[in-house]
Amino acid sequence: MENLHNNQEDELWLIAKRRAKFKKELITYILVNSFLWCVYLITNGHSRIPWPLWVMLGWGIGLALKYVEAYHGKSWFSTEQEYEKLKNSGK
Repeated sequence: MENLHNNQEDELWLIAKRRAKFKKELITYILVNSFLWCVYLITNGHSRIPWPLWVMLGWGIGLALKYVEAYHGKSWFSTEQEYEKLKNSGK
């Protein structure tokens, strides 16, 4: 029973660390991209496709994957959960 409690505590600690890390990376993403847009606008950026958009897109995809891992991690790709869905649906 003690071992089960420790495993559960360890799992909760891991989830909390992932979520805190995601929040820090989100703040960094917002601050850095705001700075890049300011640089773009100050330097009279008038190109058809603004270059900060490429940074936002590439970094944003990685950030979205980290969000899924932090907030939907095991439930998103859980074999056990898929098995239970199939079992309960009768298929």
